[in-house]
Order: sequence, then structure tokens, then C-alpha cells
Amino acid sequence: MRNPARGHDLIALRRLNTTVVLRALHRRSPQTLAGLAAGTGLSRPTVEAAVEELTGRGLVGESGTGTGGRPPGRPARHFRFRTEAGYVLGVDIGLHKMVLLLADLGGTVVAARRDDVSPELTGGDRLALLRHGIETFLAAHATRRDAVLARCVGVPGMVDAGGAITSVVVPEWSGVGLARLLDDGGPGRTLIENDVNLAVLAERWQGAATLVGDVVCVLTGHRVSCGLTIDGRLHRGRRGGAGELGMLPLLGMSTAQQALAWPGARGTGESEVAALARAADAGEPRALAAVADFAARLAPGVAALALAVDPELIVLTGGATPVGRHLVPVLAERLRPLTLHVPRIALSTLGERGVALGAVRKALDEVEEELLADTAS
Repeated sequence: MRNPARGHDLIALRRLNTTVVLRALHRRSPQTLAGLAAGTGLSRPTVEAAVEELTGRGLVGESGTGTGGRPPGRPARHFRFRTEAGYVLGVDIGLHKMVLLLADLGGTVVAARRDDVSPELTGGDRLALLRHGIETFLAAHATRRDAVLARCVGVPGMVDAGGAITSVVVPEWSGVGLARLLDDGGPGRTLIENDVNLAVLAERWQGAATLVGDVVCVLTGHRVSCGLTIDGRLHRGRRGGAGELGMLPLLGMSTAQQALAWPGARGTGESEVAALARAADAGEPRALAAVADFAARLAPGVAALALAVDPELIVLTGGATPVGRHLVPVLAERLRPLTLHVPRIALSTLGERGVALGAVRKALDEVEEELLADTAS
């Protein structure tokens, strides 16, 4: 009689071996069967069986080119992780804009869209706009809806471990399970995360903080909020509110954006901050004074985080980055008397995509955890 326990063990072992091979190809592609066997410590027949299964699932394919010179005789077959096997969606729904990015499983953005959003929209109207935007974007760019394996939406507000939001920007969303309302029945999970937390993930992935562990990210613009990583890991806090110093009126960050008001001339289609930056570049005293005022309002909150976390790097991102080259030195000077030392300050180069890129990264992490986790148990 067949031992059912042993049969279960064999199935679990095959799943584990398949995951080991997929993880190796995800880490480095393309590879030969012999290279996979040597790198994983599995036998050649075991690797062949795993590759065959993964090919059937669409996750692995044969590559037409190798990584080295071709030896005499029949060339070795090379296999790769198929980044085109699925997609993730990253969304930033802010007070004034919505950015949507569709990326493959290698993190390459294959489609993007930006829409202006009225700051006067109610929470219900904003939700309807978000749902419609996601629906039309995926309909236009995703070949199959079931190929979208995860979605992540960045929102202005604290998000706890269960996905519940506390927002002063969109107060109607507070306490709402937004992920459930956005679920379209597709195969992937919908994740909700605080926008500045996603911004700092993006900076560590593709931005100014790629080689830095302890980072404070300051999201500037119509509101100011902060996020941080410690030892390379996002620090959210118990309820998702770590770094939200903009909530404390005494620090002045909640009114910092008022300093960026610019009464001067603006070109056609030019934003207020862009006009301010142009005037500052020209040495306009009023513009330079506005930047200095903004730095003065940011400094107490940034200094408090610098003293609490002692970061290696502070990254400035968000709507105020056009004035960044003037802001960085002034902010450093303002921090000097408030801190034990002034951390290095860098300006984000990710532009308006920063939060949405962080959402892509978080969605990719979700997919990779599911695909590459040990499945023997």
C-alpha cells in the first residue's frame, strides 16, 4: 500500500526544488541547466523537471543567447525568468494628481498615465475617479486582466497593518477598507500604503538612496510628511504613522507650503512652484526669500527626525523639488544649529512618478514573496 505521508513529502519536495530553481533564475538570467544544477546544488534531472514545470506555468522560457562564448558542438540551452509573464500596477492618488504605472515582473515600466485631480473632490467622487482610472488604464495597456498579479495604491494618510486609512487630506476615507472597495475580482492582491512610505521605497530602489540604509524622506508640496527606513527596512510604526511630524502644529510643517505661494508672473501652463523656481534661478530676491522661508518652516520637523533617527541621508521629494537646488543649501544651514550634525541632503530625481514607483516596488515585493517563498510546508 502506498504511504500517503511519503507521497505528500515528495510533492512538497518537488515544490521546494521548483521554487529554488525559479529563485535562481529570478536572481540571474539566463542560465544553462548545468549552471542551475551547480548553483542550486540540485541534480540535473531535478533541475530539468523544475524548468519543465516552470515553462508550463509561463514563468520560465528559453533564451536565444547565452552569456559567454559558444563551445564546439551543440550549444547549451539557456533559460530565463520571463519578466513578461505578469504585471504589477502602481498608483499615486494625491490631492491634485493621479499617476498610474504598469510594470513587468522585472520592474520595467511599460505604460504610464498622469491625470489632474480637483482638490475639491469628495471622498466618494475621488474613489470613483480612482476606480475608473485604474479600469481604463488596465483596459488600455494590460493584455490580460489576470496577468496583473498585484496592485498598490499610495494615499495621503496613515495606513495601519490592516489597510485602514486615517487621512486629514481625504477625511471621508478614514476608517475605510479601500483595498476591498478597489478589488476587481482579479487574481492579485490590492495593497494600500501611505504615499511618503512609498516615496522612500522608490528612493531606495531607483533614486537617491539606493546604497543607504538609514534614510529620511521628506515629501514636500501642498503638504509635508516624512517617511523613513532603518537598516534598509521601511519603518512604519505600530499604526503606520512613523514620521508623520506634519501632524504636529508646533513644528510648523503643516503650514510650510504657504511659503511657496508666488504672486509673480507665470508662463502659460506653468505651475506656481515652477514659476517660483524660475524666479529664484534668476536671483529674484522675493523668490529666494520664499525658499528661505520654506526651509525655515521645514527645519524644526526635519531636525527632530534627524535627532531621533540619526539618518545618513535626507531626501527631498514631491512638489517642491523644482526649487530644490536653492532649498538644499538653505535647509542645511537652518539645520546646523538645531542638530548634532547635518546629514547629507539629496534631491530626488524621480519627479512626479516617485510615489507610484514606490507602489510598483511594493507590489513587486508582494508578487516575489508569493512566487519565490519556500512552498515545502
